[in-house]
Amino acid sequence: MPPEMPPRELEVKKAAIEPIAQPQPISSNPQLASISRLKQTQKRWIEIRLKSQRLVAWEGDKQVYAVIVSTGKAGHSTPPGSFAIQSKHRIARMQGADYDVPDVPFTMYYSGNYAVHGAYWHHSFGTPVSHGCTNVAPDHAEWLFNWASIGTPVVVHSEA
Repeated sequence: MPPEMPPRELEVKKAAIEPIAQPQPISSNPQLASISRLKQTQKRWIEIRLKSQRLVAWEGDKQVYAVIVSTGKAGHSTPPGSFAIQSKHRIARMQGADYDVPDVPFTMYYSGNYAVHGAYWHHSFGTPVSHGCTNVAPDHAEWLFNWASIGTPVVVHSEA
C-alpha cells in the first residue's frame, strides 16, 4: 500500500463575476420587425411574400390590394430585406447575360437592379420564374405604379 500523501492545499482563484446583461428582444427576422413597425403607421408600403408568391399593398395595417406574382427562380432568387422604391419608369428595357426584354411596363426599382414590374412574356404567376425581380401581370403593375411613389417601403420576406 502506498504511503498516504499529505493533503495538498488547493489554490482557489476567484473568478471575476460580471453582471448578466438583460436580454434584449431579438427578432430572428428583421423583415417581420419592419412589417410590425409599418403597420403602426399610415404609410403606404408593399409586402412581397416569397413562399406564397404574393404581393400585398398596404396602407398602415390595412390591405388595399393583393396579387399573385412571380419572384426569382432557383439561382436567381429575390433577396429578402427592407427596401424603398428608388425610381419609377413607365417603360424600361431589362438586360442580363441571358435575357434582353424591351418595353417592360410599370417598372419600380427598389434595390439595385431588383424591381417590381409588369411581365407580358409569361403567365406563370404564382411560380418563381424571374431573374430576381417581382413579376406582376401588366394591369396589376399599372395599379401598383400609380399607387406607389418614390420612397414607398418594400419588404421582401419568406413567411414563417
